[in-house]
Amino acid sequence: MDKRLERILPRVQKPARYVGGEYNEVQKDKRDVDVRFAFCFPDTYEIGMSNLGFRILYAVMNDLPGVWCERAFAPWTDMEAQMRAAGVPLYALESGDPVGGFDIIGFSVGYEMAYTAMLNMLELSGVPLRSAQRPSLAPLVVAGGTAMYNPEPVADFIDLALIGEGEEQLPELIALYRRAKGEGWDKPRFLRAAAGIGGVYVPSLYEISYNLDGTVSAITPQEGAPERVYKRAVSDMDRSRFPTKTIVPSTEIVHDRVTLELFRGCIRGCRFCQAGYVYRPVRCRSRELLARYGQEAIEDSGYQEMTLSSLSTSDYPELAGLCDDLAAFCGKNHVNLSLPSLRADSFSMELMERLQRGRKAGLTFAPEAGTQRLRDAINKNVTEEDLTASLRTAFAGGWSAVKLYFMLGLPTETDEDVLGIAEMANRAVHTWREYASNKNRPLRLTVSTSWFVPKPFTAFQWEAQIPREEYERRVKLLREAITAKAVTYNWHDGETSFLEAVLARGDRRLCAVLEEAHRRGARLDAWSDCFDLNRWLEAFSACGLDPAFYANRERSRDEVLPWSTISCYVSEDFLWRQRELAYASVTTPDCRTRCSGCGANVVEGGECYHG
Repeated sequence: MDKRLERILPRVQKPARYVGGEYNEVQKDKRDVDVRFAFCFPDTYEIGMSNLGFRILYAVMNDLPGVWCERAFAPWTDMEAQMRAAGVPLYALESGDPVGGFDIIGFSVGYEMAYTAMLNMLELSGVPLRSAQRPSLAPLVVAGGTAMYNPEPVADFIDLALIGEGEEQLPELIALYRRAKGEGWDKPRFLRAAAGIGGVYVPSLYEISYNLDGTVSAITPQEGAPERVYKRAVSDMDRSRFPTKTIVPSTEIVHDRVTLELFRGCIRGCRFCQAGYVYRPVRCRSRELLARYGQEAIEDSGYQEMTLSSLSTSDYPELAGLCDDLAAFCGKNHVNLSLPSLRADSFSMELMERLQRGRKAGLTFAPEAGTQRLRDAINKNVTEEDLTASLRTAFAGGWSAVKLYFMLGLPTETDEDVLGIAEMANRAVHTWREYASNKNRPLRLTVSTSWFVPKPFTAFQWEAQIPREEYERRVKLLREAITAKAVTYNWHDGETSFLEAVLARGDRRLCAVLEEAHRRGARLDAWSDCFDLNRWLEAFSACGLDPAFYANRERSRDEVLPWSTISCYVSEDFLWRQRELAYASVTTPDCRTRCSGCGANVVEGGECYHG
C-alpha cells in the first residue's frame, strides 16, 4: 500500500471502502495484460458494490484474456480532501495504480445526479475533463448505463457512450481498442471505427444546431456516423454471464446479499417508467439455471439473504416454482429469501406462504397514484381492490410493516388524486384492524412520495415537470390529510428532483453548466449532504441558461429532442399514442395479454428478440 494512504486512512470514515483486497477480487499479472480497464462507479463504494450490472460487467471483462478490469469509486468528501492534500490520485482498488494511467476509463451511470461525480473522478485522476483536451487514444473515456439514453449533458466529457446492455458490446469495443493500440491508430480514426459497433454513440461525430428559441433544430451525423444508434440487448439470458463467484465486500454495503436477476424488461408498460421501455422486451432466465446460480452464489459468498430481483419480480412466470426450488436449500443454510417491491395485483396467499419460510421483513407495494383515474392514466393497471386484497392477505399472514410508494406531479394529477393517497392509507389502516392475525405487533405503515421526473423514451418525455412551489404545495396538502397515527409520511426532496428533470432531458449546452457547477464545488450531488441547488442556479446563470427551460416546459410533438439520435426500438409514434391514451385515462394491456406494437420485438444481428 502507498505510504501516503497508510497515513490517510486512519483519518477517514469507513477506510475499508478504499483498500480493496476483498474475497474474490480479480488479480492478474500485468505481464499478461495489454488492455487495462478502470471501471468507475460515480458514487460511493457501498452504492457501487450493490449494483448487479456493475458486478456482471466486471466479470465479463475479466473473463477476456489480456484484459484486466479494476474498480474505482467516488471517494467521500473526507477521503477526497485527504487525497488532494497528500497528492494521491484516484486509484484502482485491485492494483492501487492511478486511474489516469489506464487504457480505458469506463463509467457506469444509472442516475443523472452522478454526473458531477464523474467529472470529479476524472479530475482526481489527473485526466482533462473534456474529450477535446485528450487528443491521445489513451485514456479513452466511455460511459454506459440507463442515464446514457440521453448522453448529451455529458457529451463533451466522454469519448463515446454505450447504449443498452454491455455484455456483448464491451468485448467488441475492447477488441477494437486492442487493434487500434497495436496498429498505432490515432484517436479520430478509432472513434470513427467505434461508431460502427452496434450501440456505440460518439458525440463528437454529431453536429448540433439550435433554433432561436433554444430548442434543437437538427442533429447532423459527420464522417460516416450512423443517423440512428440502436441499443444493444442480450437475446438469450441463459447464455448471459451471471457471476456466482463475486466480490464479497470487506465492509457493509447497501444491498449486502446475493441478488438473482430473474429477467430483463417488463411486460407492464407504466407510462412514466424509463426502465420499463428501454429494457424491452422481456427475456427470462430459466428456473433451473436460477436455482443453481442462487445456491452457488450463497455457497461461495456465505451470505444469509437472497433477493429475487427484476423490474417486476412477481411477473416471473415460474416464481412459485423457483421459490420451491430454493426453499430447502435456504432453510438448511438459514438463508432468507426475499422479494423487492411487489405488484399489488400479484401478491397471493401462495406467494405469501413461500415468503413466510424466511423472516417477515417489511412488504413494499407501489400503487404510484391515489385514484383509479390517475392509475389508469399512467397505465399502472392496479386497482384499489387489488391493493386491499394484497394487504388483507399480508396482515392475515402476520405482516405488520408495509410501505406504499406514490408519485406527486404526474401528468393530469389534481388535488383529488393527491388526497386519494391519504384515503388509501386510511383504508390500509382499517384493513389491518379488521384482518391482522397478530395485533400484538403494531402496524407500521409508511407512505412515501417522490416528485415525478419526466424521462426520455417514456410516454411522458414531452411533459413539463410541475414547478417546485406547486410540488411543495401538494406535499403539504397530503401531509395535512394523513391523520392516522400508524402512518408515517416521507417525501422526497424537491430540489434534487428538479435538477434531475433538467439533466434528464438536457441538451449539449448543459456540459458548460456541469463544468461550472463542478468548478464551484459540485461533487456527490446524489447525496443531500453534498447537494446545493443554489450552486447549480449560479452555474446556470453564469452560462446564460434557464433550468426551467429544460424542466418546466412542455415539448411539442414535432420538436427535435436532444436524444433523437438514440433508439431503444420503442417507436416515438407508439410513445405519443400512449401519451394521448394517458390524457383519456385509457389503459393498455400488458405485453403477455396483447402485443401493443411498441416496436421492441425486432430482428437484429439475425436473432429475434421476443417476450
